[in-house]
Amino acid sequence: MENKKEGNISLLDLPESILDYILKLLSPVELCTTSEVCTSLRNKCSSNDLWEEHIKRKWDRVIGHGAYKEWECHITTAKQENPLRMDENGSLGSFYGDWPNLSLGSYLENGQQLRGSLSNYFMKALYLCLEGGTFWFPSQLYRRQGLLLICQDVLLHYDSKTDTFEARQQYGNCRCIGRKLRWDMVRVAWLEISPYQLHVSCDLHNLKTGDHIEIQFRANKQTPYDWWFGVIGHLDTCDKKQNQCGCDQSEMLVVEVKLGYPRMQVKRLLLKRNNHGEQDDGKGRLYGGIRKIQSEQEIDTWMRLFSQSRVPLQRHACNLRFRV
Repeated sequence: MENKKEGNISLLDLPESILDYILKLLSPVELCTTSEVCTSLRNKCSSNDLWEEHIKRKWDRVIGHGAYKEWECHITTAKQENPLRMDENGSLGSFYGDWPNLSLGSYLENGQQLRGSLSNYFMKALYLCLEGGTFWFPSQLYRRQGLLLICQDVLLHYDSKTDTFEARQQYGNCRCIGRKLRWDMVRVAWLEISPYQLHVSCDLHNLKTGDHIEIQFRANKQTPYDWWFGVIGHLDTCDKKQNQCGCDQSEMLVVEVKLGYPRMQVKRLLLKRNNHGEQDDGKGRLYGGIRKIQSEQEIDTWMRLFSQSRVPLQRHACNLRFRV
């Protein structure tokens, strides 16, 4: 007689390919539950391939290569258990730059989570810390400063109860910028640079009239860069006739920056194409690198926000203090 009762088949009795297919269909909660059955299933349910799919499905809109690099540093530090970088709660953080141009790369509120076997499962640990809101990661936030609409480098963490985010500055005292921020107000930080770092534009000579761009700007050299949305425009001397326009070959570049609500005011900047450094508009404001927008979805997001009377942003006092 067979020892196994008919119909009572273990997952581990299934062919490898069928088991892998079943595990791909499980939710993160179900994977965590199944991983507690035995050691073999724990390893299978914690594989990077399975959890990477869940991260891409939910988090790809807000985390980029920079966030993954930061997470790798947290995993490495937790495995080393370096007491110089870990306080009594296991909090971990990383700084970039020199004072006063100093910015916080990321922050993990409770590094103790990674001291056990979880640190061996890179993607699973990342998903759980993102979902649990303990990982503050670099991202960007659309927000208003008065009537201006800007995109700003921030640290984000997730609140699963409200399905929203809280944002903090990456520099200074890392003060709270806003809470209950919707998913459509945040995005991936496309460039892996500090908020104080100049983006070196490599394709200024390829920009043409009508191209949509983002341009760095700041009030002075002690403050970080934010990003404005704009369009490459025509020179004042151009009659804008297609067969006679020479703006694309000019050494000067016209950037029409859209400032914001209520009338989509436009600020015209005249910049040098061959100057890849910071440029002054003569009024004290500094302009940095230019990034050409390739995605229609990005353009649509900017235009949607411009069309709204205001960008929803709730301000709250935040008492959390970062320690690194």
